[in-house]
This record gives sequence, structure tokens and C-alpha cells, in this order.
Amino acid sequence: MLDVPQMNEEYNWVKLYKASGVAALVIVFIIPIQILIFTVFPPPDTTIAFIDLFHDNWVIGLLSLDFLYYINNALLILVYLGLFAALRKDNYANMLIALVFGFIGIAVYYVSTIGFEMMSLSKQYHSTESIEIRQQLLAIGHGLLERYKGTAFDVYYVFNTITLLIISNTMYKSNIFSKATAGLGTDCRDIYDYTVNSRNNRIGFFFNFFNSLDYFFNTNWKKITDNG
Repeated sequence: MLDVPQMNEEYNWVKLYKASGVAALVIVFIIPIQILIFTVFPPPDTTIAFIDLFHDNWVIGLLSLDFLYYINNALLILVYLGLFAALRKDNYANMLIALVFGFIGIAVYYVSTIGFEMMSLSKQYHSTESIEIRQQLLAIGHGLLERYKGTAFDVYYVFNTITLLIISNTMYKSNIFSKATAGLGTDCRDIYDYTVNSRNNRIGFFFNFFNSLDYFFNTNWKKITDNG
């Protein structure tokens, strides 16, 4: 009879803690860069301005339409998984619900992204002299910007608000978290209320995310160092 090797469950959780820690560190590095970009290069407020921006500097165009945020939200998946691992023994059901809402929110976020579509549209716009075609492309660009600011992005905000509030509530009842640390997640709600209907107002969400990273480092990073 063949011997089946036993899986080291604790070792596998530690690997997830470490992956989450690395993801969080990268996010911490990205956030001030994105804030600086929005400050130095404020996003345009019209369709033609975006089209011209991509024509003049496609890199700034992509950054103005949240290219770094594409990376941020991919890494956020690992951060949520790390928080799930840290709190799963305290309230598995709560953390599973939070994880589902968080993952759906992140998936919906990518539906609202339009960076590469706008870059393609800009190339088409500046490669034709036809006024009729340019008007059609402007209309398409306007539709893209409406999608960028529309329902999908609002759903992303609401679902991730739910995720943070559930995680915060679970942390509050956990013995491994301080009440102050757990309270940070609840405090994020006011920032979400302020920013949920305005995609251009990114800085509020970035400060919100600093709070979520704070309670990540107060827990998962300690587990990483404790477990080697």
C-alpha cells in the first residue's frame, strides 16, 4: 500500500501569509506613486482631452485611467486571502462572506476599466481626417468614460465596503486584534460614503486602503515573523 505524504497545513498557511505580506508591501509602494501622478497630472475632464493626452503621452494617459490600480487590485486579492487566513479560526463564515464580496467587487472593477480601449480609440482618432469618423469616435469615447464612472465602479466600492466592514467586525471580536485596529475598518465607511459616487476622487480611497493595510500589518506580518 502506497504511503500518502501528509500535507503540512500550517506551512501552507504561512506561505499564504508571506505572499500576502509581499503583496501588501508592493501596494504600499504603489499608492503614493498613484497619488503623486494624480496630483502632478490631474486627469482630463473631457473625452477629447483624454484622446489628445493619449496621443501626446500614452503612458500618462494609461496612468490617468488607473493603470497602476489594475495592479493594485490584483494584489488586493492576496491581501484579502491573507486576512482570511488570519481570521478563519475566529469566524469562518464571516470571513468567507467577506472574501466572496471582495472578490466579486474586484472582478467587477475590471469591467469598468477603459485604459487600453481609450488608447486604441486615440490612435484611430488621430489617424483619420474624416470629421464624421472623428465624431463617431468621440461618441464612443464618451460612452467609455461613462462606463468608467458608472455602475460597475460603484458596485466595486460598495462590495469592498461590505468586505472591510465584515473583516473589521470579525477582527473586533477576535482575541488577536486590538479594538483600535479593528475600528479602523469601520472608520473607512465614511470615506467610502464620500467617494462612492465620484471616480475622480481617488485620494479618499487611497487613505481608506492605508487603514486596511494597517490592520493587515498588525496581524499577518506578526504571524509571518512568528512562524518564520
